[in-house]
Amino acid sequence: MNDGLESLLTEVQECRHCDKHLPLGPRPVVQISPNARILIIGQAPGTKVHETGIPWNDPSGDRLREWMGIGKDVFYNPEKIAIMPMGFCYPGRLDKGGDAPPRQECAPLWHDKLLGVLPNLKVTLLVGQYAQKYYLGKNKKKTLTETVKAWGGYQPDYFVTPHPSWRSAMWLKKNPWFEDDVLPVLRNRVLELL
Repeated sequence: MNDGLESLLTEVQECRHCDKHLPLGPRPVVQISPNARILIIGQAPGTKVHETGIPWNDPSGDRLREWMGIGKDVFYNPEKIAIMPMGFCYPGRLDKGGDAPPRQECAPLWHDKLLGVLPNLKVTLLVGQYAQKYYLGKNKKKTLTETVKAWGGYQPDYFVTPHPSWRSAMWLKKNPWFEDDVLPVLRNRVLELL
C-alpha cells in the first residue's frame, strides 16, 4: 500500500465528522486497494458489520456474494474488490424498523478522494437506491425496479442491483428477470475482471 493511500485510510478511520449522530459511535468500514478492478457501493454498515468491522459480514453479504458468484476469499481481497458504502458508519434504526438511511456527510466528504486512488477500477456495483441516486443522478429512473430493469443502459461503468437484504426476497419473487437475465451477466463480468 502506498503512503498516500495509507494516510487517506487513516484519515477515514479517524473520521468523527458525524459522531454526535451515530448511536453506536463511529467505526468507518471501508476496503480499498489501488489494484481493485471492482468497487461495491452499498448503503451503510448494519450492527453486525459495526461490531466486527468487516463489510457485508451478514446475510445481505452472503446474498451479494451469491449474486456475484464469488466466495469470501475473493470478496474480502482488497486487491480484487474495493468496498465503499454511502455511509461508512452504522446510522442507527428508524422508529418503524429497519436501519436509518446512510449519513449524508460521508459520500461528499470521502468518495472522490477514495475513487482517486482506484486507477484500475473497471466496474462499480451500485447496490440499492442510495448509491443509485447519488451516482446516477438524473439518469436514475423513478423507482428502484425501473432503475434495475434499465441496468444495460448503465454499462459498462455501473451494475445496478437492489439491496440484497432479507427485505428484497419479495422483490426478487416479483421480479424473476433479475435472477434470470441480470445475474448471469453480472457473474460473467465479475469473473472476467478477477
